[in-house]
Amino acid sequence: MNLRCEPRFARPELAGHVRALSERAHAAGGRALLVGGSVRDGLLGQASEEADLEVYGLAPEVVERLAGELGAVHLVGRQFAVLHLSTPGGAIDISLPRRESKTGPGHKGFAVSADPHMSVREAARRRDFTVNALLQDPLTGEVLDPWNGLEDLRRGVLRHVSPAFAEDPLRVLRAARFVSRFGWSVHPDTVALCRSLDLAELPMERLEGEWRQILLRGRQPGAGLAALEELDALRFFPEVATLRGVPQDPEWHPEGDVFVHTCLSLDAGRALLEQMADPWAEMLGVLCHDLGKPLKTEFERGRWRSPEHDEAGVAPARSFLQRITRTDSLIQKVEAFVRDHLRPMQLYQAREQVSDAAIRRLALRVDIPALLRVSFADAAGRGVPMRFDEWEPGPWLLQRAAELNVRDEKPQPFLRGRDLLALGMPPGPAMGELLRAAFELQLEGSVASREQAVQWARARLSGR
Repeated sequence: MNLRCEPRFARPELAGHVRALSERAHAAGGRALLVGGSVRDGLLGQASEEADLEVYGLAPEVVERLAGELGAVHLVGRQFAVLHLSTPGGAIDISLPRRESKTGPGHKGFAVSADPHMSVREAARRRDFTVNALLQDPLTGEVLDPWNGLEDLRRGVLRHVSPAFAEDPLRVLRAARFVSRFGWSVHPDTVALCRSLDLAELPMERLEGEWRQILLRGRQPGAGLAALEELDALRFFPEVATLRGVPQDPEWHPEGDVFVHTCLSLDAGRALLEQMADPWAEMLGVLCHDLGKPLKTEFERGRWRSPEHDEAGVAPARSFLQRITRTDSLIQKVEAFVRDHLRPMQLYQAREQVSDAAIRRLALRVDIPALLRVSFADAAGRGVPMRFDEWEPGPWLLQRAAELNVRDEKPQPFLRGRDLLALGMPPGPAMGELLRAAFELQLEGSVASREQAVQWARARLSGR
């Protein structure tokens, strides 16, 4: 198939630098070809923010000199000539065709050697999927398709290029990432190959990176999660795998089991991504919100119930998160979402009796607007169309929190240690006890200002 089209870039400056470098390579007797995602995305009608060029027929030092004529060049790998060129319009990564051989575990366990005279087909053989093995000549617009990627792109199929795919287990997660982003299917042969790979040898940082891509970049993160199950990757994340087959009461959850519900909830959360203050933490909250159900679901009084699954979900959420991140603050934030994901609905249902103290205490534990987004995703994860602004617990709780000045920040104690020092109280455990007692009164609404808190403390101290 002979296809020609214009490369697509988000900024004309980047397109100009790609063309300029390609012209210089051509004049020097070589050929520069766009490779990878920018070609794939351009064929899908999406403009790319960056470019990857593979330069054929030129020695590494020549490529480095030509790139240096266009901007600042950072040498990523001298042995196999990988260069990073910064331009006003975006980044260009420049490499030579290279051979890779497996030398150890993980995605870095490779011996790499550049070979400027490799054929295009042989060089593309090391790429993961046929849709990512497409190349394009920036000067002519010609699309080169050595591994039938155009047909797979037309059909929306992820198919591995060669058995070399199995040398990097990270590609299993990349498959799920592309399913999440584009809604594609995975070819049965590639599914079988993915199921044979061991993700345990991958470093935590790369696992976290791919989970971020699945949850944040994809239009359908629920499809990405389902793909991980299809590829048997969830055996490395057993806390999530156990969601499959956990029943739910069909009256409240007509969509099916907890795994299906979680996939739908992720897609509902994705629709709110631009509103999220911390998208990574909030989408993880959606992913983890029902991890307690496998522990708590039972058939009781004629229906499936999951009492206290919110609290029970904290431990498996922590266990899962510790597989993919070392960031304690992130783990704590997600745990709070899991523990309190039912609270907005519970408070709304009892709204006539809910005290100000209950709202203030919730704000102490969790960011209320963020919690509402996670809780809405849970409510919307039943396959029933819903809008966030029409979900009644949301506007109600936001208004209550705003009235109490805790919508956007936690309650801050009126009484401080310096106030007690000024009243003549020495530091020590008794001071801590008095501060805690004053804060409890503040949360309950019995103390409404700093002046009242200091007055209360003075009375307490004078009565000793």
